[in-house]
Amino acid sequence: MGPDVPAPAPAGAGSAAVASVQVASPRPRMLSSPPMRDADLQHAIAETWRAESPKVIAALVRMVRDLDLAEELAQDALVTALERWPASGLPDNPGAWLMATAKHRAIDHLRRAQLQLRKHAQIAQELDGLHDELHAAREDALDDDIGDDLLRLIFVACHPLLSPQARVALTLRLLCGLTTDEIARAFLVPEATVAQRIVRAKRTLGEADAAFEVPRREQLPERLSAVLGVVYLVFNEGYAATAGDDWMRPGLCAQALRLGRLLVELVPGEAEAFGLLALMELQASRTAARTGPDGEPVLLADQDRARWDHAAIERGLAALAQARRLSPAPGSYTLQAGIAACHARAASVDATDWGQIVALYDALELVSPSPVVTLNRAVAVSMHAGPGEALALVDALVEVPAPRAYHLLPAVRGDLLHRLGRGGEARAEFLRAAQLTRNSRERGLLLARADEAAPG
Repeated sequence: MGPDVPAPAPAGAGSAAVASVQVASPRPRMLSSPPMRDADLQHAIAETWRAESPKVIAALVRMVRDLDLAEELAQDALVTALERWPASGLPDNPGAWLMATAKHRAIDHLRRAQLQLRKHAQIAQELDGLHDELHAAREDALDDDIGDDLLRLIFVACHPLLSPQARVALTLRLLCGLTTDEIARAFLVPEATVAQRIVRAKRTLGEADAAFEVPRREQLPERLSAVLGVVYLVFNEGYAATAGDDWMRPGLCAQALRLGRLLVELVPGEAEAFGLLALMELQASRTAARTGPDGEPVLLADQDRARWDHAAIERGLAALAQARRLSPAPGSYTLQAGIAACHARAASVDATDWGQIVALYDALELVSPSPVVTLNRAVAVSMHAGPGEALALVDALVEVPAPRAYHLLPAVRGDLLHRLGRGGEARAEFLRAAQLTRNSRERGLLLARADEAAPG
């Protein structure tokens, strides 16, 4: 397949929250243009929900202090949109419309709850305060050290009460807009496991009545690893989408890069923050060359390196140099950035220093062992020492339960078998990989490789 998909962060990497609070008008204006076709409207609503739901949920959490209720109220706003937009047309700012509708529902909920307690005088005061809050860009209680709504909420959700895995599952699902399937793919675990982690995380925070307060500067380091892990997972989903019709989701990559740049400003003495930024810059530099004219995937060996973003490469190499200056013992992200730098510096696949890449993977397996790291190392070994030696490494992974449903395992095995002249076996592996992937673009690529391996 070619080593062009970054390994997911280690399963112990932390979690994060995401979403910026947007100020919305209580009465969003509607477009006067003719109604859209049903299919176009449904697509527009789905895209709006994917982009805006994390922001809406994050804002509601601050109001109602309850994750389950916040998600329910956000869903109510979506249902209202589905009922009204087909007749009235898309609002000129759909995200603001959803935000305003959801906040009004939250106010109604608080009003009903307080009426049940017969606190009429208190209701009037608190509702006045809530209406004022709708138009406030930031709350006075926030710690301005962080300075960005999205990054601030990532730190908020990396609560010490939760295990690293629970933080990731909760925050990626609710506040990054990723599905349980996308999160499960990153950790090589069943979707049901991810769903259970989310439920437990909500229950833990609810039972502890944990306030969603922004950590102070002295509390940031204990949450940094979790934050880095989540930003990387968001980048990975953008770099190689789990499902859908697009191989990449560039918007997620851009968001992760923006957060990475903010992080190195926030914690300029943290080597791994620079390592992560270097890794993302170097990987993202290939974006323009990773897809063909019709959106089809282009593997590393076939990419036109003249189309790589050399400004991004320079930024990545500079961040990598800083990470190495800050720490003589490189961490996971710095090591992965070093691997990406080997590719970035090479004029072609054949000119790549595969021996150095194998050595870096050796170090990475010591720092952050995982089946995906081992699989990627096997690809590098195949380029350095030949497919026969690499196939033995991949075959050992077949016996490991976790990666069995990971489509790149049979894809890499198929590539090695093809290079060894074992076309029939290679075809079977490519077909298995095509069955396992949920991305239609990648499925097409794998089916084409199956035909290539054993024509007819």
